[in-house]
Amino acid sequence: MNRIDRLTAILIQLQTKRIVKAEEIAHRFEISLRTVYRDIKALMEAGVPIGSEAGTGYFIVDGFHLPPVMFTQDEASSMMMAGKLVERMTDQSVRTAFENALMKVKAVLNEAQKDHLESLQAHIEVLKPHMQLPAQAGNHLSELQKAIADRRVVEFQYINNQSEHTLREVEPIGLFYYSAAWHLIAWCRLRNGFRDFRSDRIANLKTTNTIFSPRSISTLQEYLNSLQQSNIEMKSATLNFNLEAAKYVHNSRHYFGFVSEEKNDGRVRMKFLTVDLEIMARWLLSYGKDVEIESPIELVEIVTELIAELHTHYNVSV
Repeated sequence: MNRIDRLTAILIQLQTKRIVKAEEIAHRFEISLRTVYRDIKALMEAGVPIGSEAGTGYFIVDGFHLPPVMFTQDEASSMMMAGKLVERMTDQSVRTAFENALMKVKAVLNEAQKDHLESLQAHIEVLKPHMQLPAQAGNHLSELQKAIADRRVVEFQYINNQSEHTLREVEPIGLFYYSAAWHLIAWCRLRNGFRDFRSDRIANLKTTNTIFSPRSISTLQEYLNSLQQSNIEMKSATLNFNLEAAKYVHNSRHYFGFVSEEKNDGRVRMKFLTVDLEIMARWLLSYGKDVEIESPIELVEIVTELIAELHTHYNVSV
């Protein structure tokens, strides 16, 4: 990216939030902080009213706006592809909002770009899994996003595994997608602790006017870091796949609570959060010696037991 394009992109980034840190700009464009400072100075010399807060970041002075942003063909194509994922992995509230946003994107495209998207539309698809995604039920995700951002208490009926209904009043801190479902992470005032609520089991959701203050855990990442202590139903697992097997794992790992990955010494180290280690163990059997279980030991024991059962079964069969 040449400097002119980067300056324009930085200006757009500054308008995406109230304050943007210099580190964020440097990370996005893979440039040094010194280069960020020079670029900001260049924008100011060009007449862009940029303010700064020491130790915080930069901001655009109120009242300044860019002309309507035009999208490149690649940017428009990526939005269309994202729409395919939204259609399969979210509920109706998010799908409707995204469809409206995509319509606005298409409205500012030129004729060639519109023709490009039209021809591409029928050639990209996200395969619908054999099981129904729980997150496709309900109509709560958009309202939950607002409640999280505004730090408002929400009330709802929650249906557990035994089909029991309980009235919950919670302080939402984040939405987490794993095991083919969206989950609301929140402080439950009924149970007096952080809890994990599957979105498709939420009914009669209502956002109250009550504003809550952050607790010891105020972000989703903090919750995930302390999940083992906060919620005994969830169990973490760390697996090491060889590079060849990792290519195939990408197609199925999200059904088993995939969280993150990192490459290390020719292997891919993946972290998972799951509610059922046995289901994960049966999945891992298909990868044989191409996967090594780093933790927990309980998962190793389950896999060992399954292998012993198979060995006995086929010895008897012979």
